[in-house]
Amino acid sequence: MNAVESSIQQEEALGQGSIKNLVFSKESTSAITRKLLQSTDDGDANRIGTECTKDDIVIFQGSTAPLPNGIPTYTVQIMNVCVSGCSISDIHVSCGWFSSVKLINPTVFKRQTYDDCLVNDGEPLGRGEGLSFEYSNTFSYPLAVSSVACC
Repeated sequence: MNAVESSIQQEEALGQGSIKNLVFSKESTSAITRKLLQSTDDGDANRIGTECTKDDIVIFQGSTAPLPNGIPTYTVQIMNVCVSGCSISDIHVSCGWFSSVKLINPTVFKRQTYDDCLVNDGEPLGRGEGLSFEYSNTFSYPLAVSSVACC
């Protein structure tokens, strides 16, 4: 089940009155907002109907319950939010010396070299699809998309 289907099921289960509280609660982590710009020329500002970019992949990260030994744990969600239906593959993330006490499936997320982590084993994420994983370390790593390939 992808993230969009999960969100729809949650909305149906919660009803209209409480979904506003779920989405806009004070406990929500911060998110990146994007604007789609329409220009009169054929420049880069016209994002509708053009090829995907690394901005179409968003990364959400937040704290979760620590491991029993007290080491902090973080949940990461990586999503394709492309509005034109594009699949995006070969997603690379700037991740420093990323490491985790908790084992992460390397087909989901793995550090290849310093500051270069590969997402989904290089396989495409379709529009609205995402993946998530948890890692444990004494601090969180700043994660940012560095490059992608459009399918």
